[in-house]
Amino acid sequence: MPSNSDVRQRWTAFQAQIASGAARRDPRVVARAALGLLLLLNLAAALVLFKPWGGSATDLLAEQERLRQQLVRARRALAASQEVLAKVEKARAEGDRFLGDYVLDARSAYSTVIGELDAAAEKAKVTIKESQLSVEPIEGSDTLGMMTISANYEGEYPNLTQFINLIDRSPKFLILDTIQAAPQASGTAINVNLKLNAFVRAEEGEAP
Repeated sequence: MPSNSDVRQRWTAFQAQIASGAARRDPRVVARAALGLLLLLNLAAALVLFKPWGGSATDLLAEQERLRQQLVRARRALAASQEVLAKVEKARAEGDRFLGDYVLDARSAYSTVIGELDAAAEKAKVTIKESQLSVEPIEGSDTLGMMTISANYEGEYPNLTQFINLIDRSPKFLILDTIQAAPQASGTAINVNLKLNAFVRAEEGEAP
């Protein structure tokens, strides 16, 4: 006759077998197992796709080459920008030098030009007559203007020719616009009207 301990052992084993069979037959357990398997598969696919460990040696070399090409393009763009900046600075310096050499100060432009014309007339032995002045602002600039001088002179033809040549070689950048000549009623002298232009520059806040 079996002992009580043998009976308890057999009963425990029988319960385990029943529980094991029930687990196999329970659809919830099967569903949970399928979901777990699907989760593992998704995790494996993500690891393959995103390669969190850094990629293969080939991938790393390709990335290095891509970055190197970006660096080369960036250096070329920087060199081009520096070249353009150098040209802009050179143009600005040349423009400032031109303004300083050839554009007259608006406050002293009239006396400067008249002094230049009087000196040329005296050297060419030409008689100085009346003169008129007007200044018009240059569109697009707040400080630059165009000064127009209309001056009358009288003299012999060779003297007037020398006078005009002196004006043409003036370092003051005088622009000879028009020349109108008319002989006098008597004698060989000629009356000449000259129209000249010159650039003038005013200080900031002043009218040209």
